[in-house]
Amino acid sequence: MSESLAIALAQVNPVVGDIAGNTRLIRDARARAAAMGADLVVFGELCVCGYPPEDLVLKGAFIDACEAAVNELAAETLDGPAMLVGAPWRVADKVHNAALLLDHGRIAATRLKHHLPNYGVFDEARVFAAGPHPGPVSFRGVRLGVLICEDMWFSDVAETLGEGGAEILVVPNGSPFEMDKPGVRLRHAQARAAETGLPLIYVNQVGGQDELVFDGASFVVGGDGRTLASLPAWTEDVVLTRWTREPSGWRCEGPVAPPASRLEGVYRAMVTGLRDYVGKNHFPGVVLGLSGGIDSALCAAVAVDALGADKVWCVMMPSPYTSAESLEDAALVARLLGVRLDSVDIGPAMAAFDTMLAPAFLGRDADITEENLQSRSRGLTLMALSNKFGPMVLSTGNKSEMSCGYATLYGDMCGGFAVIKDVYKTTVFAVSSWRNHHRPDGCLGPQGAVMPERVITKPPSAELKPNQTDQDTLPPYDVLDGILECLIEGELSVADVCARGFDEATVRRVWRMLDRAEYKRRQAPPGVKVSSRSFGKERRYPITNAFTALP
Repeated sequence: MSESLAIALAQVNPVVGDIAGNTRLIRDARARAAAMGADLVVFGELCVCGYPPEDLVLKGAFIDACEAAVNELAAETLDGPAMLVGAPWRVADKVHNAALLLDHGRIAATRLKHHLPNYGVFDEARVFAAGPHPGPVSFRGVRLGVLICEDMWFSDVAETLGEGGAEILVVPNGSPFEMDKPGVRLRHAQARAAETGLPLIYVNQVGGQDELVFDGASFVVGGDGRTLASLPAWTEDVVLTRWTREPSGWRCEGPVAPPASRLEGVYRAMVTGLRDYVGKNHFPGVVLGLSGGIDSALCAAVAVDALGADKVWCVMMPSPYTSAESLEDAALVARLLGVRLDSVDIGPAMAAFDTMLAPAFLGRDADITEENLQSRSRGLTLMALSNKFGPMVLSTGNKSEMSCGYATLYGDMCGGFAVIKDVYKTTVFAVSSWRNHHRPDGCLGPQGAVMPERVITKPPSAELKPNQTDQDTLPPYDVLDGILECLIEGELSVADVCARGFDEATVRRVWRMLDRAEYKRRQAPPGVKVSSRSFGKERRYPITNAFTALP
């Protein structure tokens, strides 16, 4: 019976489908852990194939490759630390989300995920079979209770493990970031620890995968719920925790990292999501329209922090309605960030469209059609630069605009990735101000301000006609975002939203805009998920939808 254990928590950034690359990542982390004297290295959920693998699980060749990689890793554990790794695994012709203990040159134990999430961004029940309630795993004389991610969010699996004699709970995770999720995770972990009286190890991956970002923030809690060790969020790391058997149970000692603030979490989620979307998909960089407004300024700052100034190309595309102030602000943003800024006048494109469409538009007054042609001229320009030179177009629309359809299809919605797509305008203001005073660790942009204060404080405007502001069309952003959060994240009725103090006519107007814009959102590029209800895989409403808010 062991009286002590050294358990390394490996917080790594796998790439979905890159089984060879992920295997190298696992080997490197194990080598680091071995140098620290670890007995066991715990990795995140499905680290061999990357999480979430989605319909790749339906390909037999993919499962074959994952199983071969696990067997290769197992053979390497004849000496040195054991590993707990995650991979898709076949049992009796069914594919499971599995955690596998690799020790002494073999697969020493296999545990299968019992609770398969089937909500929000998750659809594991579609591709995996659920496993039975697991029993503890014997490791060096210690009984480890392995729960895989969602299994920790329910009491039954931990209860079964506790009744089976588990001494330490171990939870490999692929838990995507949301603004307030770190506290939710901790509360679930504390609940399982309190119910069983056992300490719990929680290991989460880091990095971006399409819309999802993973913040790591791995931790250990004691049976009393106290945090005994933690890793910094957003950072790949291997940290050793030391465990000692005492009469009252196992005691853990390890480093405790300070938690990130809410705004830092949002900002680093955007940086991580963009960095990995560009890097893992092998784009050489990004190009974006820099208008002199806050949205594009924030997107440019995120891009520089994620990729470096040399991989960010900004383009100012003035029209006759572009103010001198916007030209000045765009130039200053580019100067503060150290990025290339070119100017392409869309006036000739506007004139060409006017001439081309004049016969068809004869007798019709100018309206939103001509405004949208300006936006589409800009989208066409950016796409042309992308095609000619290779960088991905970065879309700069925020969640408030996406919600209400205050965006132009094939215009400002053009792009390969929308970095602030899930960030309300009020949060755009707050995060921009925060970044002007903080540069997070690992960011590649400058210290200090990344945009002039005037960009943050001036009234937002699309500048598609004289003296235009967003508030000509939309309610004030603090009101709009409050209503949208109730309708989207809260799924509240009109009556319930009004009960929170909002004007009924305004609520109904926002409801209608939200519903009518679904067809636009369906055509929008992917973007970083930071809220509890992002557009895309998580919020799926029919485009053809005759339901209205009842009186």
